Amino acid sequence: MSVQTIVAIAYGCVVNPRTAAQHFGRIVRQRRLNASMSQETLAAEAMCHPTYISLVERGLRNPSLDTILKLAGALNCPAWTLVQETEARL
Repeated sequence: MSVQTIVAIAYGCVVNPRTAAQHFGRIVRQRRLNASMSQETLAAEAMCHPTYISLVERGLRNPSLDTILKLAGALNCPAWTLVQETEARL
């Protein structure tokens, strides 16, 4: 499941997938920077490739639920907060 699918199911609203991915990426980037992590460190902790992290942060990839859970774990936050913050920006 992608972030826009989760938002659509949880909140009953249809969202532009590009917009949702961009907002999600900005949230991930801000949380990563607040944790003083590099993209490489986040990638290693989330078991992703650094290029994928860059694409997510720029809103060019829409992460699956599995990836959202991995990112949240690496950022030491619950996955629902990432989705909730994304929804709040839509």
